[in-house]
Amino acid sequence: MHLRGLSARSGGSARRRVWTATVAAGVVTAGLMSGPAAGALPAPEPSATTMSVKSPPGGRDVRVLVFYGSAAAGDESPVVNAGIAAIEGIGLSGPANQRFETEATDDARVFTDEKALGSYNAIVFLTGGGDVLDPDQEAGLEAYMEAGGGFVGIHDAARAEPYSDWFTGLVGARPATASPTAVQRATVEVGDRQHPATRDLPVQWKRPDQWFNWTKNPSGDVHTVARVRESTYRPGTGANGWDHPVSWCRDYDGGRSFYTGMGGTVSSYDETDFRTHLRGALLWTSRLVQADCKATINANYKAERLTQPNQPGQNDQIGEPHGLVTAPDGRVLYIGRGGADSSQPVITDWNNPDIGKGKGEIHVYDPRTKKVTLAGALTVFGNKGGGDELVKVEEGLLGIELDPRFEQNGWVYLHYTPHAQLNRDTRIAERRVSRFTLDLATNKLDLNSEKVLLKWPVQVHSCCHAGGGMSWDSKGNLYIATGDNNSSGFSGGYSGNNPQPNFKGVSFADARRTAGNTNNLNGKILRIHPESDGTYTLPEGNLFTGKETAEGGGKTRGEIYVMGVRNPARIFVDRKTDILYAGWVGPDASAPSTTWGPAKYDTFAVITKASNRGWPYCMGNKQPYRDRNLPNPDQPLGWYDCDHPKNESPNNDGLVNLPPVTGNNIWYSPQGGAPDYPRDANGIPSYKQEEATYLLPWLKGGGQAAMNGPVYRYDTASASTTKWPSYWDGKWFVGDFYDADQPRNAVITDPRNHGDGGLPVHSESLKKIVPIGNDGIKNLMDWKFGPDGALYVLDYGRGFFTSDAKSALWRVTYTGGGPTPAAGQLVGGGQ
Repeated sequence: MHLRGLSARSGGSARRRVWTATVAAGVVTAGLMSGPAAGALPAPEPSATTMSVKSPPGGRDVRVLVFYGSAAAGDESPVVNAGIAAIEGIGLSGPANQRFETEATDDARVFTDEKALGSYNAIVFLTGGGDVLDPDQEAGLEAYMEAGGGFVGIHDAARAEPYSDWFTGLVGARPATASPTAVQRATVEVGDRQHPATRDLPVQWKRPDQWFNWTKNPSGDVHTVARVRESTYRPGTGANGWDHPVSWCRDYDGGRSFYTGMGGTVSSYDETDFRTHLRGALLWTSRLVQADCKATINANYKAERLTQPNQPGQNDQIGEPHGLVTAPDGRVLYIGRGGADSSQPVITDWNNPDIGKGKGEIHVYDPRTKKVTLAGALTVFGNKGGGDELVKVEEGLLGIELDPRFEQNGWVYLHYTPHAQLNRDTRIAERRVSRFTLDLATNKLDLNSEKVLLKWPVQVHSCCHAGGGMSWDSKGNLYIATGDNNSSGFSGGYSGNNPQPNFKGVSFADARRTAGNTNNLNGKILRIHPESDGTYTLPEGNLFTGKETAEGGGKTRGEIYVMGVRNPARIFVDRKTDILYAGWVGPDASAPSTTWGPAKYDTFAVITKASNRGWPYCMGNKQPYRDRNLPNPDQPLGWYDCDHPKNESPNNDGLVNLPPVTGNNIWYSPQGGAPDYPRDANGIPSYKQEEATYLLPWLKGGGQAAMNGPVYRYDTASASTTKWPSYWDGKWFVGDFYDADQPRNAVITDPRNHGDGGLPVHSESLKKIVPIGNDGIKNLMDWKFGPDGALYVLDYGRGFFTSDAKSALWRVTYTGGGPTPAAGQLVGGGQ
């Protein structure tokens, strides 16, 4: 058997060595370069050979073995020579405590030599594929991994040992027969920003290679560190879709395995970034550094329901779920909007003084006792049950936040619609944000402690779109999300810009009266600075000061930070950056219209400064709607100008000339994620469905209701054993009330353009971590991380405007443990 260094050809210091195996060579079958997938034939009988490899393999003088044996007859592939040279070069470069010696062989007898095998810290398969190991040799490789060895598979290594289920698990996936063979330039999305193999690579990495399709997508069973974006090349008939892994790792059978489908060309090994990729893989598998290869493996997460179904006739555990917040000590406070369980009566008659009267309940879950306390209940307008737009209502208790000094003062902020302020004649109610005090010892809310910070009128003749979310920034500013308070039933599901009908002079079908109005607090995200006496001041940097003199003055509100949003139920401010993340529900049109404009778009946005997000003039990436106006709102006028929008509604009491629209980062329709269309000379999209391009293939809608989530921040100081890994740090969670094709994803955005509507550059599904389905978290209503690093989630339940047996608070914890290898197994000088 012959092992070789590259010194004779490359001038390096790796040594050339010749030695004799202690076991006779097995018979190698030729011609299996692309053998059938694992499992196509039965696995061989277990070997009677017993290997005993020291644990962990290798030593302080790190050695890496490159195995390039192939079942195919003929000359050695040029890719092999390029790969060996690259790995040797990697081993001879970098910090002295991260260097290693490279040896290479095509003789599989090395896997039955215990002494030799145990001297390598990692083994690289650079094989051309096929059945390259006999049963004893595969048993030797298995013993090596069980002892804590490291494995790196490159490109065609996924074709090796085609009949071995164990080797399939080692490499993670098998190439599909329909994989394209041509070298194509494509974009690789590098989603793991912490693994040594990927942290120094661009998030969007453009490079040429051969791109395998996989017979079975390994994501969720392995930790995928990079994906190839199929829209950037031709994947052929065996395409895997938006989640197309290309590099991954896992802790496998006692050792560490890393595989990349890249490296199928000679030129790959000349690329600095590809060598960086291989270097990180080799450092981890050789035990020179630690890495987390567990963070996206589904089995490493546990979803646990925390609350029980309510007792009959009571809401002792939960109301109609509508929002949650976590306290610094781990308590979870969550609210019920106002609907009771289905056995309770609702009043819909406007002649009855109790119309819509409900209870907006606040519950507290204490993780120390695992008990739920009903902290209190506000009497709200918000319990009219279901029905059409003129019957149902979405008002009630809509949002909750805790004061930044909650542990000292017990202050709780509630966003709600008090029943006592309802005017049944005009059908106008009052929305308010108030501060209450919670007794921190008893978990009881003092309803007499109310301090009303902010209040404003809302029409309640017609449903819907109340908003409700609240969040703090690091400067003590409170953000308050309000819906457009506008019916969706009078414009065909397109722009809510129908001047009629109205009730007693107040339009309920024209969102230009609310979201598009600079003098109205509905359809906005407000920003105020609460003061200790129950008042508030206005921070600098809002969209308006309230003192603008334009168009005669008196036409703006200084509380407005963001205008032009429809129904922002959930918002989140990342206090590390003070960036606002928001999502809002769109209108109801099921398809785009060449007359009226885009279909319903649910939207998510990264908001870095005060802005106009477009509704009801423009949506998505500044796609305009068509104007309509009196005397006949069924007839279209001109298209709105997203760069110079004007509010010419007869229901507008604010400015006519509005701030320009900022494009949004994520929008989706029943047809797909981020629909876009060719535009004419005036910039107007065609809105022809057959001409649409879907810029974000990882999501679509149908039934859709955007539920914005948090940005995760990993707490290194926390001793929690269930906190989510640091892998998720900085990732933005976006979700939907529904759980079929709708999003439940963690995304990465580009700080260079995300404030201007730049598309996310990477996404991965959370649907098996935050489990979907009728017995899972089917109707996601809110989600926040707690101080323990666990994710807390509200499942609304299976009926609307009520609570039921599926209404629940859940917790999703991480159970996978820390990075590997263990600190005690790192090679001296590693980190």
